[in-house]
Amino acid sequence: MNVKNNRRKRDSMARITKVFLELVQEKEIGRISVTEICQKAGLNRATFYANYEDIYDLADKVMEDLSEQVNDIYRDELTVGYNSNDYAKLFRHIKQNQLFYRTCFKLGIANRPIVQYDTDQARKFFHNRDIPYHAEFFRAGLNRIIKMWLEGGCPPVC
Repeated sequence: MNVKNNRRKRDSMARITKVFLELVQEKEIGRISVTEICQKAGLNRATFYANYEDIYDLADKVMEDLSEQVNDIYRDELTVGYNSNDYAKLFRHIKQNQLFYRTCFKLGIANRPIVQYDTDQARKFFHNRDIPYHAEFFRAGLNRIIKMWLEGGCPPVC
């Protein structure tokens, strides 16, 4: 494998993603074309199709990337099975990647959890009762707080 080509591929994918994130802020995903992305990214359509099936595949990859980045924030905790409930790490990541998170909300992140609900901790504190309700309350509440904070420009809190 040629390292130079790997770098070129990563750079091309990053340019495509950047343009996509910008365009999603301006219009609905169904109104974005591969041609438009390629023109703004300075790439040809073959480069796009070498990496993605279509716009929706690109959107899915953006969402997968977000999930992976959030998992990386808490990787040490996940590895040892410890939950610090330290959401400051998450909010720092959100502030540094506002466009990315705004895009994910536009693409429907409200239907996907940003962080995993700790069912073991919930079972301990709620005696294994109504866990699906607690999980949904947590997911919806956290997503709404993040969305409000993003809409306000991520101002410092306390």
